[in-house]
Amino acid sequence: MSSFRTIFDSYNWQETTTSIYTKTTQDVKAALHRSRRTLEDFKALISPAAAPFLEDMAQLSHTLTKKRFGNTIQMYAPLYLSNECQNICTYCGFSLDNDMPRKTLTGAEILKEIAILKAMNYDHVLLVTGEATKTVGMTYFENAFKVIRPHFANISMEVQPLEQEEYQYLIQLGLHTVLVYQETYHQEQYKKHHPKGKKSNFYYRLDTPDRLGKAGIYKIGLGCLIGLEDWRTDSFYTALHLDYLEKTYWQTKYSVSFPRLRPFSGGFVPEVVISDKELVQLICAWRIFNEEVELSISTRESNQFRNHIIKLGITSMSAGSKTNPGGYAVESQSLEQFEISDERSPQEIANMLQQQGYEAIWKDWDKTWMGAE
Repeated sequence: MSSFRTIFDSYNWQETTTSIYTKTTQDVKAALHRSRRTLEDFKALISPAAAPFLEDMAQLSHTLTKKRFGNTIQMYAPLYLSNECQNICTYCGFSLDNDMPRKTLTGAEILKEIAILKAMNYDHVLLVTGEATKTVGMTYFENAFKVIRPHFANISMEVQPLEQEEYQYLIQLGLHTVLVYQETYHQEQYKKHHPKGKKSNFYYRLDTPDRLGKAGIYKIGLGCLIGLEDWRTDSFYTALHLDYLEKTYWQTKYSVSFPRLRPFSGGFVPEVVISDKELVQLICAWRIFNEEVELSISTRESNQFRNHIIKLGITSMSAGSKTNPGGYAVESQSLEQFEISDERSPQEIANMLQQQGYEAIWKDWDKTWMGAE
């Protein structure tokens, strides 16, 4: 059976890191001038050697994004259903060892949240939970989908990894996209930051996109949590993962997100810091490497950063987000997963996009193009 694990095990973290940091100016120039880029080109584009070429990268990224996606930004909103979690994750507000009030929304409470999101014009929702299979497992998801499905054209999920058969069942209920971040591809660091719970199983999480591909999911979202390990090396492994998935499950679409660690109630301090300039470099490198992949930015980032990154490769963003269950209408004070930075309303974001010559898209663009509602 096909699995990314075989490819992953053939790579060495330190050798990969050395390869990235020894890329030269000539490697960067060659990557910028090719019509199709390889994984070695991606290494060059995320390397320190590419820093002086940031303006060239930004212009090329803008051109490639506009050619493929036009002047549109897909809008989505997270809907946090539960902050209950059985895992200990050192960086997350939902961690089991964080002694805070827990909340799981009922069907009636979900409807109250939906009413607020629909009033904001959203038709694309991302369902988020902690990883607590006993309270927020398949039975809960099945009931939640029955409540949510009539109200949204596009339903995504960011929950605990599931089995292939479970994904297949949820697809029948209306599941469109699943986001599953490896957090870090560095196995020792992964173990350090995930000491307890099912999430501590590195390979089970690594195999999740394979299970999704075999289940026939429409879109898979990848990413690493920037701040746990060297961001360049983690990003290369993400690109390696995507490259494998696109070749193996070629009918599936893909997206990449760039979550930077943000403060939460437990106060975790990132082990690695990426500057705004470096994050711009990373986003542009992704677009130059892969012209088809969707690139997403969340409200973790500041107003100013999000305003400026619009034209440099991003294709989807959230706005008006609440990262706690019931945050829109039911229970505004329940435990947040992380602090929001950009607190502007969806309408304010739509106005900002319009001022830059972009259009906020509230429906799923693929379905819109196909003439479906």
